[in-house]
Amino acid sequence: MDFEPMMMDTEAMGPSVKITEAGANHVDFELSNVDLAFANSIRRVIMAEVPTMAIDLVEVEANTSVLADEFIAHRLGLVPLVSKNVEEVEYSRDCECEQYCERCSVTLTLHARCTGDEIMKVYARDLVVDSQRANQWVGNPVITDTDGLGTVIAKLRKGQELRLKCIAKKGIAKEHAKWAPTSAVGFEYDPHNKLRHMDMWYESDALAEWPKSKYADWEDPPQEGEPFNYDAVPDRFYFEVESVGNHEPDAIIQQGIKVLQQKLAMVISDLTEGSSGANGANGYDNAPRSPDIDMDGNTAWQEPGYTTPYGNGGGGGGQWGQGAATPYGATPYGQNGANGWA
Repeated sequence: MDFEPMMMDTEAMGPSVKITEAGANHVDFELSNVDLAFANSIRRVIMAEVPTMAIDLVEVEANTSVLADEFIAHRLGLVPLVSKNVEEVEYSRDCECEQYCERCSVTLTLHARCTGDEIMKVYARDLVVDSQRANQWVGNPVITDTDGLGTVIAKLRKGQELRLKCIAKKGIAKEHAKWAPTSAVGFEYDPHNKLRHMDMWYESDALAEWPKSKYADWEDPPQEGEPFNYDAVPDRFYFEVESVGNHEPDAIIQQGIKVLQQKLAMVISDLTEGSSGANGANGYDNAPRSPDIDMDGNTAWQEPGYTTPYGNGGGGGGQWGQGAATPYGATPYGQNGANGWA
């Protein structure tokens, strides 16, 4: 059988992802067949809106170390916690409990006391995770070093003690950086600056003073004397995503896309739901409206004979009408009628 070569329309295929490098805590990939706004949306979402777990509340029972309670609480908040299947944990603002419970939080306890003469270091591994939680992963301290110690929390001398209760909650980096799923997100396009989106400052020679990106070899350089294309737009974007360990790199991207889909779905729903009754800027027919203004600039929303708490229509007359005294009687300057001072 003879096979004819098949031409594929990449534009019709939609977005394309090519993974160039991947590791336990990082992934590099190329995103193509999308516009700049979409690519930048992915970057912003994975940096700030992917939910993770982090210690949000610290109850100090004993602290005789040299560090203040607030200092230790701040350090504990920055200890990365495993956030696998974090969607099974509710946001505390959506939970029906008063402050926290096993559905919206994870409890970790820390009790350390130095009894020897040498300085004792307290590590993230010393945090004990309560078994009452959404699943077996969320809330575990992230420990990546070969010794299995984790982050240093404090140092204690002989006789000093730490006894704490920590409450980890679900959140996003928009609320606080401790909920950030990434330590860095590299984002680049047009490595040869053919589109001139960046103004390269240089003293004598831009090519000599500006080092080439590693992605410059992936695209054709501009030809000498090539005319500038004012209609050209970027279509290949290079991402370098580095995780802090609470999420796997691919999970960060997938969760980011999921969040972006949810945000777009809400926009589409707001724009299309009940569109048959839409009336422009004022929303729908049954929605609250601002008072209409007639051609003379007067408010025409009240019907004739409408009585306000301050008189008939609030114009001239009634309780606040011309020459009428205020409920407080005459002012030092006379009674204040509707047309000025009496």
